Amino acid sequence: MGMDYYGILKVSSKANEDELRRAYKKLAMRWHPDKHPSGAKGLAEAKFKQICEAYDVLSDSQKRQIYDLYGKDGLNYNVSSPSAAPPRTTAPSFKYNPSPVPDDLFDDLFPHNSCSPKSDNTFNFNINRTPSPSTDKKAAALENKLVCTLEDLYKGSKRKMKIERVVSDHSGMPMNVEEVLAIDIRPGWKKGTKITFPEKGNQEAGLVPGDLIFVIDEKPHPTFKRDGNDLIVNMKVTLLEALTGKTISMTTLDGRNLNIQVSEIVKPGHELVISGEGMPISKEPKKRGNLRIKFEVKFPTRLSADQKADLTRVLSGYGRGRD
Repeated sequence: MGMDYYGILKVSSKANEDELRRAYKKLAMRWHPDKHPSGAKGLAEAKFKQICEAYDVLSDSQKRQIYDLYGKDGLNYNVSSPSAAPPRTTAPSFKYNPSPVPDDLFDDLFPHNSCSPKSDNTFNFNINRTPSPSTDKKAAALENKLVCTLEDLYKGSKRKMKIERVVSDHSGMPMNVEEVLAIDIRPGWKKGTKITFPEKGNQEAGLVPGDLIFVIDEKPHPTFKRDGNDLIVNMKVTLLEALTGKTISMTTLDGRNLNIQVSEIVKPGHELVISGEGMPISKEPKKRGNLRIKFEVKFPTRLSADQKADLTRVLSGYGRGRD
C-alpha cells in the first residue's frame, strides 16, 4: 500500500469524517512549521505535508475508496471509480496531485495563514499573511530565588548555578538539557535585584525559550540588619555603661575589627551614626552607607538601700532645671 495514511493521522481504517477532522486538526497544530524553531522546520514541513496529504485523500470518499483497494499507487490513475483502476501488475508513474484542504480547517488553526497544498505537491506557508506572533513570542519567564549572605552582598561574590531546562530537539520534541551558568554578584546589590539570562528558560512548542531570572534574597545576619544602604546594630548597655561610657568592638562584614568609643551619656533610644561603615552603594561603588548603632539601656531590676543612697548622693544635683 506504500504510505499509510491512516497511520499518519493515527486513526483506524473505519474512522468517520468527524474523527478524521479532529485527528487532522490536532496533528496540523502540532506540526505546523511556524510553531517550530528554525532548526526543526525541515522535519516539521515534511510531517505537515504528509498530514495534509493523508487528510486530503481520506476525507474524499472516492479517493479513500481507491486508496483502500489499491493503495497510494491507485491514486495515480485518472479513474472515476475503484472498478476502473487497472491491475497492480503495472508499475505506475506517480502523478498524484492533492487537492486543496478546506480553508475552514486552516482558519480554525491559523487564522492568518494560507498553507494548503499547491498543485506541485509543495507547501506554501507564508503566502499573503502577516508574520505569526508565535515566532517572536517568548515562553513564560522562569524565576528562582538566589539566597545570599549579607557578606556576599557587601563584598560581592561569584556563583555557578547548575540548571535543568526543557528545550525542543531537532524534531521539535521536548528534551531536558543541563547547563552551568556563572553569576557575578556585585557589592551593594539588594534583596529583589533580578539577574536575567535571556532565553535560558523552558521552551514551548512554537515559542522562543523564556528568560531565566534569578531574584536576590537576603539571608538574615546574626549581628547586622540592612536598611537600604545602611547597616543597623542593636546594642544593649547597662545603666552604668550608659552613664560612664563604653568601647564597642565589632567585626565588620569584610572582616575588619572596628572599635568605637562611646563617651557621651546614652539615653534610651539613642542612635550613634558611624559614617561610611554601611553597605556599598551598587551604582557608586566608592561610596557606602552608614552604620547605625541603636542603644537599649538595661536598668537594674532592684537596688539595695546603700545603692539608692549612693545614687541619691551622686545624682542629687541633676534634674533641677538642667539636663
